[in-house]
Formats: sequence, C-alpha cells, structure tokens
Amino acid sequence: MFAMADITSSTPQDLVEAAGMPVGSGVIKPEYDLRLTNEDLAPLKDQHWGSYNIFAFWMSDVHSVGGYVTAGSLFALGLSSWQVLVSLIVGITIVYFFCNLVAKPSQQTGVPYPVINRAAFGVLGANVPAIIRGAIAVAWYGIQTYLASAALDVVVLKLWPSLAPWADVDLHGFLGLPTLGWCTYAVLWVLQAAVFWTGMETIRKFIDFCGPAVYVVMFLLAGYLIYKAGWGAINLSLGDVKYHGWDALPIMLGAIALVVSYFSGPMLNFGDFSRYGKSFKAVKTGNLLGLPLNFLMFSILVVVTASLTIPVFGELITDPVSTVARIDSTFAIVLGALTFTIATIGINIVANFISPAFDFSNVSPQRISWRAGGMIAAVGSVLITPWNLYNNPDVIHYTLETLGAFIGPLFGVLIADFYLIRKQQVDVDEMFTMKPTGKYYYRKGVNPAAVIATAVGAVVAMIPVLWTGGPHMHTIAQYSWFIGMGLGFLVYLALTVRSRVEEPAV
Repeated sequence: MFAMADITSSTPQDLVEAAGMPVGSGVIKPEYDLRLTNEDLAPLKDQHWGSYNIFAFWMSDVHSVGGYVTAGSLFALGLSSWQVLVSLIVGITIVYFFCNLVAKPSQQTGVPYPVINRAAFGVLGANVPAIIRGAIAVAWYGIQTYLASAALDVVVLKLWPSLAPWADVDLHGFLGLPTLGWCTYAVLWVLQAAVFWTGMETIRKFIDFCGPAVYVVMFLLAGYLIYKAGWGAINLSLGDVKYHGWDALPIMLGAIALVVSYFSGPMLNFGDFSRYGKSFKAVKTGNLLGLPLNFLMFSILVVVTASLTIPVFGELITDPVSTVARIDSTFAIVLGALTFTIATIGINIVANFISPAFDFSNVSPQRISWRAGGMIAAVGSVLITPWNLYNNPDVIHYTLETLGAFIGPLFGVLIADFYLIRKQQVDVDEMFTMKPTGKYYYRKGVNPAAVIATAVGAVVAMIPVLWTGGPHMHTIAQYSWFIGMGLGFLVYLALTVRSRVEEPAV
C-alpha cells in the first residue's frame, strides 16, 4: 500500500526519491547505519531553493481561511488599530527571529528536523520530538482538512440548494459528519494526498502558486467591496476600542502570544524546508519577505475586507468564504471559494503533512519512507474524526494551548543545543551511526538531559492550561509556548553543563 524503502537490499538508485527530489539527492555513505538512514533523511546533495521559494512557503502558511480569521480576530479585541498593528509587528518579528534560529542547523547540514534533533536528543532519543510533533500535526491536518471541506460545503449549497438535506447531520449523518461533509472531506483528502505523493518539487511549485493566487482574489474581493461601499467605509477597527493606556498592554501581549502560537507548528519544523535552501542568506531573505512584510500586508487587507462587509452585507463577516458566498455572482463564488480551498490545502501540506512525513520516517527509516510517513498521517487524521474536535470549543481551547506547551520545550532544547552547547558545529556523519562511541549515542542512544528538559517544560506549561480555575491561570495559559520554551531551554542548558556533555568543536 505504501512505498517502502528497504535499503537493506537496494542500491541508492532503487530507493524512494528523497522528498520528490531527483534520485541521489540524499547522500547515503557506506558507514551510515541502516537503522537511522534512508534517502529521505540523509543529507541533501543539492540544495537549490531560493528566497522566493521560502517566501511562497510562508504565503501558503499565512494565506488561508485560518490565517484570515486569526488576523481579523486581533482587530476585534477592543484595541485601537495602531495597537493591533504594533502587536502584529512584534509577534511576527518574534516568529521571524525564531524561524531563522531553527532554519540554520538544517540548512547547514541538509537534514530535516527529526534528524538534526539527534545531536541534542541522541540518535534514538530524537524519536521523542519526532513523535510529539508528528502526532500534533496529524490532529491539525485533520482539523484543517475539515475546515476546508466546510468552506467547500458553503459553495456546493450555494450552487445546488437542493442538496441541503444531505448537509444535515441529523438527517443524513455518520460519526458526527453529514453525508455532504463526508464527500467534500474525501475530495480534499484525496487532492492533498495526490499533491503530496508527487513529491517535494511538486509541493514547491504548488505553494509557489497558492500564496500569490490568494492575494489576487483578496484584492479583487476588497475592490468589489470598496466599489459597493466606497472608500470612506474602510475602518481598521472591527469593534469598539475598550482598552486605553496601560490597560491595553495585557491585551496586546495576548495578541502577540496568539501570533506566535499560530505559527509555532511550522516554526518548529521549519528545518524540513530550510534544508532545501541554497544558502542561509536566501532563507533569511525569504523569511523576511514572507513573515513581517507579507503577514502585515495580509492582515491589513483582511481587516479592510472584513470592515467593508458591515456596510455591504449589514453584518461583520470574518470568514472569507462566507463573504464570497454573499456575492451575487456564481463565477465569483466558485473562483473565490476554490482559491481559498486551494490555499488551505497549501497550508495543510506545508504545516501538517510534511512534518509527520519526516517524523514517522525517522522512527523506522528502513520500513517507512517519506511518502509512507505522510500517508500514515493522512489515514490517522481521518480516524480521529477531527470534525468532532472542532465542534467542541473546549477541546479546541485546550488543543491550542497544549500545542504550545509541548512544542515550546522542543524548540528550547534544539536552540540551546545548537547555538550554546555546540557553537553551531554539528558532525553530520555522527548523526547516522549507532556506535556506542558515537558523539550522539549518549546512553543507549538517548540523551537524558534533553528528555528531562522537554518533560519539565511541557508539564509546567500545562499547569495553567489544566488548572483553569486557578488565579490568573486563564491568562497565563496563553503563554504556554513561551513558558515551555524558556524552561526547556534553561533546564537543558543547566543539565548539559552540569553533566559536561558539551562536545569539542568539529
């Protein structure tokens, strides 16, 4: 069923192509241990992505229904427009800074996120962050696919109203999803799997198209609404300004945390993409264009569009697909909805498909190729019935903050190890050996310091998430990523220095 890479009996030319790249792009040396190696995980022979490819990656990540709603929600927090813009700039600049930190080790070595973790967690211990990140990505892959299918449902019902009974879960439903929902979910599931299966080069071309395409539709939508309402109807505040002076500071900090949390997933495994960068400079330039500049422009365009829905349609609409569905033009509805659906497919592949593909492949490289890992994630995303998760606000609330609590420590450990412990020097070949004398073998392949730091960071960060009735816990829970990241960073640093694990520079 899956394309398995059995490297015990195959030559490199017979292996599954590494992430869709030409055969031979993952360089497997004779001394590499088969239990840690396949062409998908081995260091790349050719790194050729330029700044635009990284820029397009971030456009696909930002330009989605989720990104639209998230950006719009910041303007409805009761802050003035300038306060929201400051929060956006600070939040996305933090993301930009951290993404550059994560990008360098993978770009420098040419290996994906789960492999670079072997330096900190050990050659076998690296499966801990891989499984955590992979499991989170599977859940969000399912939720994002459901959101995209729900958007497609709006269009289908707009074009064929007679199908309305099939959209009623009580009349025609199974496991909490109506028949129409099952159909649209299945269509998007197959489309995403098809794009992924063709490989990383197809994904690169796909995301190169998605981001700009959404901009075109967004500008057309904004132009239509301006034509209907006039320039004077534009308002950068989607709600009444409720907070002034120092009272606005906690709300602004919460908005900053929300921006960082929204990008925490793709930020952690950004090495899966930066490894393809032809230079670190090219990656940094792509990050600058795709994060601070692009996100700020997109956010302003979102709030302009959302604010104009009030005079045009008589109510505030923060869902772009619902906005498009209100236009009296079948062509506009189809074009707009399909574009946003394609964009959501783009972010799903980028943020929630490629990560578990590499992560699960890392667990058993001999048996699970990159493609097989991705398909395992795709099947798992259906089995968790994500629509039931999304339909429960409490579960979504806990999921977001739990995501930050577990991702934060993994980030902290990786950064502390690469920049402070190893001084940006990693022995690539040592990450593919199981010899007990290997640099990254530690104790039976696991570095206890990294595992302990991750556990401490995650447990402490989860306290305010679970203790909802505690003093100020609801507010503190917003910062679960920062709490987990800080503790993971400090605990790992303290344990490593104490146990004298630091390796000499290569």
